[in-house]
Amino acid sequence: MIRPIVCFLLLLAAAAHGQETFRNPLLAGGPDPWCIYKDGYYYYMHTMGNRLELWKTKNIAFLKDAPHKTVWTPPASGPFSKDIWAPEIHFLKGKWYIYFAADDGDNQYHRMYALENSSPDPMEGTWVFKGKVADIDDKWAIDGSVFEHHGKLYMIWSGWEGNKNGRQDIYIAAMKNPYTIQGKRVKISTPHYAWETKGDLGDPDLKHVDVNEGPQFLKHGKRLFIVYSGSACWTDDYALGLLSADENSNLLDPASWTKKTEAVFKQSAENKVYAPGHNSFFTSPDGKEYWILYHANDHPGDGCGKKRSPRIQRFSWNENGWPVFGKPLNTDTLLQVPRS
Repeated sequence: MIRPIVCFLLLLAAAAHGQETFRNPLLAGGPDPWCIYKDGYYYYMHTMGNRLELWKTKNIAFLKDAPHKTVWTPPASGPFSKDIWAPEIHFLKGKWYIYFAADDGDNQYHRMYALENSSPDPMEGTWVFKGKVADIDDKWAIDGSVFEHHGKLYMIWSGWEGNKNGRQDIYIAAMKNPYTIQGKRVKISTPHYAWETKGDLGDPDLKHVDVNEGPQFLKHGKRLFIVYSGSACWTDDYALGLLSADENSNLLDPASWTKKTEAVFKQSAENKVYAPGHNSFFTSPDGKEYWILYHANDHPGDGCGKKRSPRIQRFSWNENGWPVFGKPLNTDTLLQVPRS
């Protein structure tokens, strides 16, 4: 009887080990992924295009098994009825907020909007539409993200300087509350390095677009970072760049922000990962591991559509307190789940 018992125990151990490891991607598809960890759960969203969908899970590595639901459906027509992009869920000032970009079907009218939910569990309660989130210039805007620093709220996003496409810059503005921008926007990044200016369209009226988008806030030690996506998402050159500022600097002063000249996370042909970008960050449940969540393609030329899938991997910090992301990992790589 000893041998069957040993085999059974070995099978149990293998099964247990299987629950401690995973492989990317988290889902077969899911562009512009975002997640937040709060009170023992990860809440996850990505671009669905025609609605806002929310996932809830104790283990982000097994997102495919997590319950999810539609928490908001847009009206049939109007300024925020179509092209719903890059949703993010945040917990601010004791309530939940979802930020997203939308238009009426015409990209030039893309703007950012907010929903509010006072329920402790964002899968429950009522999501109340709070309206457009814009500064007084009210220009084209997407990829809004909000963070709190020294007790103040700030929004960062990607926008046009004028009313025509051709270049997307990164802007920041102070907020009066989680759904109201206070004062004018300030431009803190514009694409000008070679790595962030890949964006040929093949359109005779709009031959090229230089892109900075998807800004995400990250803090470590006494430095603040904004990690953003550079070059156009329809190119394999889509990659992540880095802005940094001292924690005590004036975040609304463009001079406070310094940009790295090279991409900090980019395609890896050897690992068969292309166009990695539009990221967010989270920590493991025990708070000791730092993880990046991003989307990427499996093949060159897959473009800026539904083939993009969400992936996660750990990153570290160098001796100067700057993030080190390494290379995007091959989907054959077996990874340990975030440590609880």
